[in-house]
Amino acid sequence: MSLFHRDTREEADFRKEVREWLEVNVPEETRHELDVTNPEVSREWHHKLWKRGWIAPHWPREYGGMGGAVEQQVILMEELARVGGPYVQPSGLNFLGFAIMEFGTEEQKKELLPRILSGETTWCQGYSEPQAGSDLASLRTRAVLDGDEWVVNGQKIWSSGAPHCDRMFALVRTDPDPAVKHAGISMLLIDLKTPNLTVTPITTLTGHVHFSIVSFDSVRVPKSSMLGEVNKGWKIANHVLTYERISGSSPKHDLISMDVLRRLATKTGRINDEAFKERLGKAGIDVIAHIAMHRWAIERVKAQKSLGFSTSVMKIAGSDALHGVTDLLLDAAGSDAASEEKPMDNDQQLDALGLFLLSRRSTIWGGAAEIQKNIIAERILGFPRSWR
Repeated sequence: MSLFHRDTREEADFRKEVREWLEVNVPEETRHELDVTNPEVSREWHHKLWKRGWIAPHWPREYGGMGGAVEQQVILMEELARVGGPYVQPSGLNFLGFAIMEFGTEEQKKELLPRILSGETTWCQGYSEPQAGSDLASLRTRAVLDGDEWVVNGQKIWSSGAPHCDRMFALVRTDPDPAVKHAGISMLLIDLKTPNLTVTPITTLTGHVHFSIVSFDSVRVPKSSMLGEVNKGWKIANHVLTYERISGSSPKHDLISMDVLRRLATKTGRINDEAFKERLGKAGIDVIAHIAMHRWAIERVKAQKSLGFSTSVMKIAGSDALHGVTDLLLDAAGSDAASEEKPMDNDQQLDALGLFLLSRRSTIWGGAAEIQKNIIAERILGFPRSWR
């Protein structure tokens, strides 16, 4: 049963099927693993879900998905979070795939979508740059057409999973002097093994290598690798960001952290403190509200209805809910949070500090929280730009 939704008979049967399959197929040693950059484990797990037919519940059936069955998608998400299933690189499945369906040529759909679905080709995103983070329209990476190839020069940063991915979908400037900044931007699909392309890993506070700098020094990309029309990439970028914010706002991180929190608080005795229990209850309500919001967004997308600027609201609410849970994790762990010896429960490590540090990223992925608040103020509440 879901945290706030009573399953129908069919949903309960599907949940039982998923739960039993996961118990057999998710290796104990990978459950709730904080290192999301293990490419071997990620690819193997992707392949398992694909073979089972559960890798893309949100994809249309014509492209190999489950037809956007919202309840099945939510049940899969909840059950995967419950067991702490291994990480699956999301950029192809959750972001680029839908952009190819909407803007790609028939050749691109036939070549790329099956490989995304099977996990044969993994993708990372090339949006942010050292001088263009939240203000993407200021990006400087250039692509100049030379015969049948685009010549790319510039740099991307914070590209999640780049050291372990095969390809990148990157925003590049194809018009150096547009009338407005967001015009003259295009999206290129780039093989990360292309000569003169360098991937430099960035080590995070948790000691993991998940982000990277990707540098282009006259990298030559086939002309056919353009997604959509030249100089029309801003529309595609916003299309991708909508799905990124839905995916990035997924309650799976809340559910994983809440599970660890309850077990850790029971183990340390904090669960018996009345003040702590009150805060735990509030955090749980915020998580449930976040789940409800995410479910609403999925249903809107399934019905082909616009989410508008509600993705900004959902993104902030999700980040706040996750921070509330991981703040309590440190409280439950007490002075042992920073200890190298982490508490164990059923052969699983209860790493409060690791989850806390990972949760801090949520204010940045899918668009910095400060930018989302500006969007809400101006586009929803009607504040003038001069209010800043």
